[in-house]
Amino acid sequence: MRGALSLIALVALVLLALAGLTVARIRRVGVRDERGPADAIVVLGATVRDGRPSATFAARIEHAVGLFHAGLAPRLVVTGGRHGRALAEAHVARRYALERGVPEAAILIEDESTDTVDSLRRVAALLSANRLRSALFVSDRTHMLRALRIAADLGIAARGSPAPGSPSDLLPRARARATLHELAALARYRLARR
Repeated sequence: MRGALSLIALVALVLLALAGLTVARIRRVGVRDERGPADAIVVLGATVRDGRPSATFAARIEHAVGLFHAGLAPRLVVTGGRHGRALAEAHVARRYALERGVPEAAILIEDESTDTVDSLRRVAALLSANRLRSALFVSDRTHMLRALRIAADLGIAARGSPAPGSPSDLLPRARARATLHELAALARYRLARR
């Protein structure tokens, strides 16, 4: 009995240490802005309410549009499916970007995805079909590690530029919730790949 309890305690300790290391990596990667020239800027979708981007999604789109206008890439890829809503996240992002001066011809749309893995698989195909090899990914700080890991696994030459001012990064409770979500999502992704 004592041996079993010791083993359970050891496993729990190892899992706790791995979780701590992963949280540290989420934070380290999330504060690193690797902006630089790329073939495309990819803005990952987020919540849409009443046809408008949430504050988190708006922060992502604003940042991506700023990078586009700074000349870092000639194409802007907007992503995100419907998730039971009338408008897909990608279409809301497209409209938002158009209103901020991004030419329609510069925008590529991925509007069928249901989650980050699905979105990045579709983005990889979209980039390949348009002969775009490198991408600058825009998302929240807490989401950046997972997004870049999946992109690398799919063969996308990706760098990250986290959106500043995202509520999920600025508010302590929201950041803690987002970090826990990412910790679980990274674990699910790793297990699904085995």
